Amino acid sequence: MTSGTSAQSDNGLRASLRGLDADGRLLFLTRVLRMFGYGFLAVVLVLYLAALGLEAIAIGAILTLTLIGDTLISLWLTTNADRIGRRRVLVIGSLLMAGAGLLFAATDWVALLILAATIGVISPTGNEVGPFLAVEQAALSQATPDARRTPTFAWYNLAGYVATATGSLAAGIVAQGLLGSGFAPIDAYRAIVIGYAVVGFAMAVVFARVGPGVEAPVVPPADDGIRRRLGLGRSKGIVARLSVLFSLDSFAGGFVPQSLMAYWFHLKFGVEPAVLGTIFFGANLLAAVSSLSASRIAGRIGLVNTMVFTHLPSNVLLILVPLMPTLPLAIAVLLLRFTLSQMDVPTRQSYVMAVVEPGERSAAAGVTGIARTTGAALSPALSAPLIASAGLTTLPFVIAGGLKIAYDLLLWRAFRATPAPEERRG
Repeated sequence: MTSGTSAQSDNGLRASLRGLDADGRLLFLTRVLRMFGYGFLAVVLVLYLAALGLEAIAIGAILTLTLIGDTLISLWLTTNADRIGRRRVLVIGSLLMAGAGLLFAATDWVALLILAATIGVISPTGNEVGPFLAVEQAALSQATPDARRTPTFAWYNLAGYVATATGSLAAGIVAQGLLGSGFAPIDAYRAIVIGYAVVGFAMAVVFARVGPGVEAPVVPPADDGIRRRLGLGRSKGIVARLSVLFSLDSFAGGFVPQSLMAYWFHLKFGVEPAVLGTIFFGANLLAAVSSLSASRIAGRIGLVNTMVFTHLPSNVLLILVPLMPTLPLAIAVLLLRFTLSQMDVPTRQSYVMAVVEPGERSAAAGVTGIARTTGAALSPALSAPLIASAGLTTLPFVIAGGLKIAYDLLLWRAFRATPAPEERRG
């Protein structure tokens, strides 16, 4: 990449927030609310299910069914969002999030928990689930020039990471405060779950205020004739290849989602909720800072290279986390990993939006996002019993890191010769 391209990237980074219109600012606000809720829940979700008396196998099954349900509902919503209305889809997703939180808080009956996990929107990972990300990406890309797309996504992800970090910290503080006041663990954790539902209702209110400018442009009849299932036409080939790779990455990450990682720290070192909240507050803040760095790095070496060469060392660090003999060392390695592990997120989102047809962006973001959720849905049922087993707690980290390294190498091999259009112009 040329120095001119690098300078343009830095200028775009500074200007991208100032250029947001009213709808863009509302989408940033909903991102903050949602990611706060995800971080708020993820720290205590597995602790809450364990306090209900569920065995590790049942917990793993609920986490898996949560992600499978999110996948199926999100697949339909995101691939039909441009037809039924993006705002309507976002409001529906918010209400599903609120309903799932209320049902989780209201019962300890496994069948109802599974029902809520399947049809609602619950994030066991602390990361995006549901239809929100795909629709918001399409709306932001529609309103953002190509040169400012990656910086805008960098700020968008930074806002999310800071919100997730704040949610994690708040959950730890609230849970520890309630425990210290004499509340039983189950009641302390239930308060966090109810707070998650409240966030869902707040999001629905904000999404209802978004204007019609976020809706998809009308597709000319000539273009509409080439469309196939899932809203994809000319872009279906590259979307299919990216989806396979993204599902591998998420399958690997699903072995150690944030909720299970918090559970591992609790089992391994006896870490209390307040300390867990602080750990993941720091981790997500580091991820937030790294998302801005990713934009600058991509301006110099390209989106694909940034995705791969920042991700590889973070996966080595993931393998090292459970090998650390003391809590401070394990925390240090985890935090070091988070300084690198999320740099691929804004670059990956920008790359997908760049290489598909503009009229197929909602569908492309939805299909690749669903591929990621599907991959992540399969692994918690395998990893939860391993983490709860004294002799096998290291194995999920090793599997996750090894598979993620394989993903990085396959991605670089497949797409290193396919830069984003604006990079070819640069």
